[in-house]
Amino acid sequence: MPLRVAAKTGSACQECVEVARNIPHTVAVRDSRQTDGPVIVLGPAAWDAFPAGLVRSAD
Repeated sequence: MPLRVAAKTGSACQECVEVARNIPHTVAVRDSRQTDGPVIVLGPAAWDAFPAGLVRSAD
C-alpha cells in the first residue's frame, strides 16, 4: 500500500502523516516518522471528519 506524505506537512515534517487513498472505500493513515508503525484505517466519511476533529482538539 503506497502512502504519501500529506501536502501541508511542510519541510520540517515534525508532525507529519502519510495517507493512502488507493484502497476502495478506505483511507489508511500512519505517522511518517514511524514507517514500520501502526496504520489507522478509516472509511471515507471518517477521514473527511478527521481534520476537523484535530482542529477542535487543538483549541
